[in-house]
Amino acid sequence: MDVRMDGRVAVITGGSTGLGLAMAKEFAASGASVAMLARKADALASAKAEVQKAAGKTNAKVEGYSCDVSKAAPIAETWKKIEADFGKVDIVVNNAGISHAKAFDTVTDEDWQGDLDLKLFAAIRLCRLAFPGMRERKWGRVINVLNIGAKAPGANSTPTSVSRAAGLALTKAMSQENAKHGVLVNAMMVGLIESDQWARRHKGPAGEGKTYEQFLAGMASRIPLGRMGKAEEFARMACFLCSDAGSFITGVSINVDGGASPVT
Repeated sequence: MDVRMDGRVAVITGGSTGLGLAMAKEFAASGASVAMLARKADALASAKAEVQKAAGKTNAKVEGYSCDVSKAAPIAETWKKIEADFGKVDIVVNNAGISHAKAFDTVTDEDWQGDLDLKLFAAIRLCRLAFPGMRERKWGRVINVLNIGAKAPGANSTPTSVSRAAGLALTKAMSQENAKHGVLVNAMMVGLIESDQWARRHKGPAGEGKTYEQFLAGMASRIPLGRMGKAEEFARMACFLCSDAGSFITGVSINVDGGASPVT
């Protein structure tokens, strides 16, 4: 199946590295224009070049916006720039956030608030801005990137598991309200997927005495498929859901985890 997104405009938060960058490249290669949001301007510049290369001969327009999506004012200001540059937004991918997981007793009020601001309120604020235009055009897509801990949280998983579980409830509520307008809202649940964060962890105590390949193999031992996923595999599913090919799918949470989650 040749999944095309020609003429669509996608906003992707956390778009300069990892899953966000992989999705930006996949979308652009499929013809969509992409606005990538991230905090670091230098990382955005490098990512923009990669996405432009992936776009090839398509008419995809690519821009990067330095934005701290954990705060309301930068989101509002950046949204105005995106609408001025692209004219519309068809797709929002709420992907910003890192794993912040530790024992409940050690999580401070500041930890809780920071995690909710970055992972939950950023999605709320962006969707609030996006929905009016999507509803008017009778076409829209939202992907909330969560993780499998939202469905089956384990010990030492807060505050991330709680923030992500809230994102799952938000997904379902928004999908119910917006389906009649042609706006589809889904969640994608991340399992163990090779990304920059694992490379960083390998350099810490968890990877001491191991090659990177050995470190990844140890992580993969808990996955039924026997390996970690690739960012490109995640991106292909996101592209399908955000295209016309996924036009009858809304309100679902899809595990992209190699069978690791005990909850479907």
